[in-house]
Amino acid sequence: MAAIGSAIGLGNLWRFPMVAYANGGGAFLIPYIVALLTAGVPLMILEYALGQRFQKSSPGSLKEVKPGFAMIGWWALAVGTTISFYYAVIMGWCWDYLACSFGQPWCEDPEAFFHRVLRLTDGPGEIGAISWPVLVGLAVTWACIYWIIKKGVLRVGKVVMITVPLPALLLLLILIRGVTLPGALEGLRYYLTPDFGALLNAETWLQAYAQVFFSLSLGFGILTAYASYLPKRSDITNNAFITSFADAGFAFFAGFAVFSVLGYLAQAQGVPIDSVVAAGPGLAFVIYPTAMSLMPFAPVIAAMFFITLLTLGIDSAFSIVEGAVAGIRDKWHISQNVATGIFCSFGFLVGLIFTTGSGLYWLDIVDHWMNNYGLVVIGFLECIVIGWFYGTKKLRDYINEVSDFKIGWWWDLFIKWITPLALGWALVANIIQEFRVPYEGYPKWALMVGGWGVVATIIVVAALITALPGSKSKEEE
Repeated sequence: MAAIGSAIGLGNLWRFPMVAYANGGGAFLIPYIVALLTAGVPLMILEYALGQRFQKSSPGSLKEVKPGFAMIGWWALAVGTTISFYYAVIMGWCWDYLACSFGQPWCEDPEAFFHRVLRLTDGPGEIGAISWPVLVGLAVTWACIYWIIKKGVLRVGKVVMITVPLPALLLLLILIRGVTLPGALEGLRYYLTPDFGALLNAETWLQAYAQVFFSLSLGFGILTAYASYLPKRSDITNNAFITSFADAGFAFFAGFAVFSVLGYLAQAQGVPIDSVVAAGPGLAFVIYPTAMSLMPFAPVIAAMFFITLLTLGIDSAFSIVEGAVAGIRDKWHISQNVATGIFCSFGFLVGLIFTTGSGLYWLDIVDHWMNNYGLVVIGFLECIVIGWFYGTKKLRDYINEVSDFKIGWWWDLFIKWITPLALGWALVANIIQEFRVPYEGYPKWALMVGGWGVVATIIVVAALITALPGSKSKEEE
C-alpha cells in the first residue's frame, strides 16, 4: 500500500491525462502499456528484489553488489531529496487553496489569484519576497511528513490505509459529478479519441517511457527502502505487478475526471476545449478552480479536489523522505526520529527559495532536470549494475524462489538490453532537445544554475557521502 501511495501522486492527476491527450488520445495506451511492461515492471522487480534480498536501503543494497556502486544509491537518494524540497512547496499551495475553498477568492480571475498567492515575479532572476501563505503551507507539510515517518513503518502502514484509498474515492465522486455536467461527453471524446498516426512519432514513445518511469517512483531509492522492511520470503513479482498496474489504472481513471470537467468548462465559456487544456500546476491551480467556481455546490467540490491533491501528494512526499532517511540510518546508525527531524528541518530551510516570488520558475527548472536526467541515469545504471556485474540470473533465481509468479529469460533480456537501451535513447533525445531549444525559453544562466548546476551538485554530494566513513551498528561492534 505504501509503494502504491508513493507511485500514485500528483503526476497521475495533472500529467498523464494531458500527455495522453497530446500524444494520440486513446492510442497512447498502446505505447504506454508497452513502456510499462518493458521498463516499468522489470525495473520495479529489480528495485524490490534489491531491497528485500539485502534488507538495506538503496546505497546499502548496491554496496553489497560492489562497494563502489553505493554512490549510485546515494545519487538516487540525492535526486529524491532535491525533488522533496519543491514537492513539499506544491503541497503548501494545496493547503492554501484548501483553506480558501469555501470563500473561493479565485472566482474573478483564477490565474491572477494564483500569481498573487505565489507573489510571482517576472522571471527567475527577480527573487522577490517570500509568500507567507506558501511558507505556512510548507511548514505544515514538513510537520506532517515528520509526524508520519518519525516512528518508521508502523505509523506509515496505518497512514497509507487512509491516504491511498481516500483520493480514489474522492476522485470517483468528482468524476460522478463531472460526467453529469453539460459538455462532459465532449471532453471525454477529446481524451479518448485515438489518433493512431501518433504511434509513428518517436516523441509519443518517448513520452510514454517518461511517464511510466517517473510515475512509478523508479530511481528514487524509495521502492528499495520499502522492500527492505519486508521479510526475505515475501512475494516480489506479485507486489511489482500490483503496484505498477494500480498506478497505471489510477492515471487512466483520473483522465476521465479531468476531461469531463474540462469539457464542461469549455462549453460554459463557449471556447474550444484546446484552449482550456493545461498540464502541471496550471491545471490544478488555474483551470480546475475556474471550472469549480462555475459548478453547483462549488465550495464542496473545491474542498474535495484539494483534499484529493493533498492525499495524493503526502504519500509520495513522505516516501521520498523515508528513502533518504533509511539511507542515513543505515550508514550512520542514528535513530529514525533523529534522522527524520534533521532531514525535515533541512528540507524546510532549502524549500524557502521556492516560497519566493521566483519560486515557481526555479521549481519548474529543477523539476525538469531531475526528472529528465537525474532519475533516467539512475535507472540506466541500476540495469548495468545488475545486468553486467551482479548477474540477472543470480537475482532472478532469488526472485523466483520467493514469488508465486515466476519470471523467465525475458526479464534478463529487459534488464541487460531493452530497458537500458530505451532509457539511454530517452536520455540522448532529451539532451539533444535541450541544446536545440532552451527549456521554456528561460535564460541560459538560469538553466545552467538550476539545471546542470543542481545535477553536478548532486553528483558531488553523492560522491562525498559515499567516501565518508559510516558508523558501526551494535551488532557489528
